[in-house]
Amino acid sequence: MSQFVFIHGPGAGGCAASFRRQLDAFPGSIAPDLPGHLAGISCASVERYTDWLRGWLWAQGHQRDLVLVGFTLGSCIALQYALDYPDEVQGLVLMTVSMRAKKRAPDTLAFRLQAATDPAVHAQWLDAMRTAMQWVAPEFREQLIACHRQVGPLSQHRDLVVIDQFDVQDRIHTLKTPLLLIRGMDDPLAPEEYERDIHQAVPGSQYLPLRQAGHFPMAEQPETVNRTIMGFVARLGSRA
Repeated sequence: MSQFVFIHGPGAGGCAASFRRQLDAFPGSIAPDLPGHLAGISCASVERYTDWLRGWLWAQGHQRDLVLVGFTLGSCIALQYALDYPDEVQGLVLMTVSMRAKKRAPDTLAFRLQAATDPAVHAQWLDAMRTAMQWVAPEFREQLIACHRQVGPLSQHRDLVVIDQFDVQDRIHTLKTPLLLIRGMDDPLAPEEYERDIHQAVPGSQYLPLRQAGHFPMAEQPETVNRTIMGFVARLGSRA
């Protein structure tokens, strides 16, 4: 039986609450708060986050038939996990992710550091989070903003650095896990269409571009995303 594991990133609340619509839709699914998000200390690399996640899952007896679903940092972790431990992962769903290292404008990172110490900049940071989540339903968006207040901009800064260092383009051709990629086409942050690069590099992968969805498809188009994931996993079962 598939074990759904939803892995968050530094945006859309910066904690497991970003997958609330999926936790409601998939009985028995789990979504950990990563270290440094509400509690603990952030990890310094995707590899360390992956080690932490694997230990967390194994401690609960989840060692096989994993369906890892992630976005941004969570997608990096899920992809790293599937590359390192392919026998444990049944399926992989990735949103808003690149397989190669990126260069980010320095002021983007400096903004988070300033927000951690300056109340006025902190308010600007929260407004920026609202703008990034413009496609999320208002009530849910404010719940996620409340999570951002708890997690804070410093955690986000650390995670952005980790995301930008992530690079598996030299290994992506070895990925054996069935892969579904979901892309929000109306992302106000306007990154490159990294998911298409992965789709082209992984034969047999599926790619779903979504309109009226941006950086956080699972929170912006939850019904469509959930339905797509259900269909993807159903096909995995038929192949078994």
